[in-house]
Amino acid sequence: MDAALLALAAVWGAVTGLLIPRAAYRFAVEPEEPWRTACPAGHPCTGPVRGWLGPARCALCAAAPETPAAPGTDTTEGADTPAGADTSVGGSAAVPGAGPAEAGRVAGAQAPAPGLVAYAPGVLAPVVTVVACVALAAATGARPELIGWLALTPVAVLLAAVDRRVHRLPDPLTLPLAAAAVLLLGGAALLPGHAGSWTSGLLGGLALGGFYFLLFLINPNGMGFGDVKLALALGVALGWYGWTVLFVGGFAGFLFGALYGLALMLLRRAGRRTGIPFGPFMIGGALTGLLLGALAG
Repeated sequence: MDAALLALAAVWGAVTGLLIPRAAYRFAVEPEEPWRTACPAGHPCTGPVRGWLGPARCALCAAAPETPAAPGTDTTEGADTPAGADTSVGGSAAVPGAGPAEAGRVAGAQAPAPGLVAYAPGVLAPVVTVVACVALAAATGARPELIGWLALTPVAVLLAAVDRRVHRLPDPLTLPLAAAAVLLLGGAALLPGHAGSWTSGLLGGLALGGFYFLLFLINPNGMGFGDVKLALALGVALGWYGWTVLFVGGFAGFLFGALYGLALMLLRRAGRRTGIPFGPFMIGGALTGLLLGALAG
């Protein structure tokens, strides 16, 4: 096992994982609501790519003097007009929505104590991203497809984080993820030493996406269209290693989701009709399949 390769994967996972909390905070809004453009204290999100990339904590809040928020001050975040979004399973987690007159809110908002305002908890996402990247590097080794796995992993973790909060899988993440999977694995197929098939990957994406689309038609209240779009990307990745890996990864997603739902019912925290975010379990199942496929490749 190449220690340098694992170290590079860990660094990549840490760097990209630290960027996930801010993006997850901005994407985690209810359907039909625009994306957020301000921190919880009302400061506009600044930084590269129109403020989508940056640390979890608001720099303006950290630099502001320690002044408690005025009673009754509206510090609800504002947002852009979305470029397009869709939902997976109908979410029930309420997220403060964006209203009109963002400029007025930002001007009137007062920051809480310096450094205390974060877009979202900034520990879990980086840790998960590092672990996933290192595991994929260890299983895949120095094969060309590893570049694809490392590039796709942060987006998958971001999707899981958003879906966990608001039961939503936004189009600006699911559709580019599917396109990136096709292009990255297409490039890997042109390089020597790869252990998969681009053709079977494309067929896997159609198969898993078609299966989820069928489930959506049968029970649209239990399977969202965002899940269908995510299945396209996951199917391409799993299909790269063949039909057995595609089946294992797809089945594992349903198994993980069923076990989670059963645990909630045993703990009396959910009923049989309670909706759960399925995206994280789809992604977890796909990761399981990829690890097994890479080890066998």
